[in-house]
Amino acid sequence: MLRTSFPRVIIRTALFVALTFSAINLYAQIPAGSSERATLNEVEKLAPHVQKVIEKAEAHFKQGQLNLNDNKRSEARDEFDKAVNVILESGMDVRGNPRFQTYYLELVERVYRLEVPQQQVTPRVEVAMNMPSTSTAQSQQDERNAPQQETGFKQQKFEPSPLDEYSKLILTPEEVEDVDPGKIADIETAKNAIDIQFETNSLIQGYINYYQGRGRSTMEAGLRRSGQFMQMARRIFREEGVPEDVTWLGQVESAWRVKALSWASASGLWQFIPGTGRTYGLRQTAWVDERNSYEKATRASARYLRDLYNHFGNWELAMAAYNTGQGNIDRAISRAGSRSFWKIHPYIAQETRNYVPSILATMLIAKNREKYGFRNIRPDAPLAYDVVQVPTATSLQLAAQATNVSIDYIRMLNPELRRDTTPRGESHQLRIPAGKANQFVAALKGIPIERRDAPLAGNNVQLATYTPRAGATPATPGMMKVKARAGDTPAKLAIIHNVSAEDVAKMNGVGVNSEFQSGFEVKIPKAAPGSSRRRSSR
Repeated sequence: MLRTSFPRVIIRTALFVALTFSAINLYAQIPAGSSERATLNEVEKLAPHVQKVIEKAEAHFKQGQLNLNDNKRSEARDEFDKAVNVILESGMDVRGNPRFQTYYLELVERVYRLEVPQQQVTPRVEVAMNMPSTSTAQSQQDERNAPQQETGFKQQKFEPSPLDEYSKLILTPEEVEDVDPGKIADIETAKNAIDIQFETNSLIQGYINYYQGRGRSTMEAGLRRSGQFMQMARRIFREEGVPEDVTWLGQVESAWRVKALSWASASGLWQFIPGTGRTYGLRQTAWVDERNSYEKATRASARYLRDLYNHFGNWELAMAAYNTGQGNIDRAISRAGSRSFWKIHPYIAQETRNYVPSILATMLIAKNREKYGFRNIRPDAPLAYDVVQVPTATSLQLAAQATNVSIDYIRMLNPELRRDTTPRGESHQLRIPAGKANQFVAALKGIPIERRDAPLAGNNVQLATYTPRAGATPATPGMMKVKARAGDTPAKLAIIHNVSAEDVAKMNGVGVNSEFQSGFEVKIPKAAPGSSRRRSSR
């Protein structure tokens, strides 16, 4: 379910990817197609149904236009959502019919062009960390000064959603056939370590075989990155009454990449499309997209999964519906006459057929790493940060300078922010490097609230006036860029260039042991004068 508040870059990226690479598949919560419907004859047979769906979607879109003309913005947004939902909930393969795909992409573009972000209201808040509170008069002045309409968004960096690979993955004959009774018995034993019940099927072993072979790097990278978020995710899932091992769904959804983005605008660790995100309380404005938030999106995901489980009474079906939508699973159940995932398997999209056994295989491997050959994978350390409540429009560059890190690191800690300032007209809980709260607050105290949307240099404030915590060492000024090779991590590059692994990680907004994509331009701080730089054969 698409929502109308998302940046132009997403739309353009979506159109480019969809039209340039026809092999790209739909990602999280979007129905993917089956190759069985790719023939011309079948496309022609579907033409009347496609026309009906398009007409229904167009009716909602036109009603949305009328509502917008009458300044009924909320009603307009609802109609635009319904227009997109008609396409996504049709049960048809959007990519399998050229006309259907073209209409869908044009519809999303038209919705964006009519978007008018809602004016934001200034809430009354108290600022934490002994920071001077915004007076009522100042709050009113900020609200008057705030632009009434915001257009355009700060361009953000996104990464492809890994579901692209799952949606087109076909197991090899060797992976499918290497399933003997002994391995099935092993699954039955390994299931005892998992906190949900599921039905054993040979396809689960097929995906274990895949991850032990050609998919090994995918599994290893996911297991490493999971360390950054798993502690937080397990806590939130537990608080929401969802079995903690269901958190491994996040590895299949995003590979634990906060800025994973699908061409259909599913975003974040848990790949919420805009409409579903809003349903579960994730704000999407000109300033923030909470689908990319660590904690809020995780809680929304847990609640969504809990609701799906309450509907189906089965975690396999709940996870399938998370991927393809509740309506599509309900229809598959009706066709199969069964509530078993493996019985409805022939009636669901290829992506979802891969999706559920991939998650179950991931759970088994993650909870039995030694048994399945992943004993030596060391998870990244959990993300550590302080949270400071800041008033309206605080510059991220200011926060970076005041805490001696790169702005990319501040962006990484606050992925829900669409701009390089916090929202205008409201307070915001800003994440900053762990142990730097007092240093940051000290910096802010010297800057009037109305000038905190500028970096330190614009406020005539010197960092030397702040006292870092004991043992803190500012990153050496200056940097260079190198192109990453497969397997490169901040820790590995730090050794090569004789610099701090933590500085490399912070400068690039990743964990110390996170792998860079091959060809990625990695920022490397220049070694301090007098240091003995190691020569590299790179």
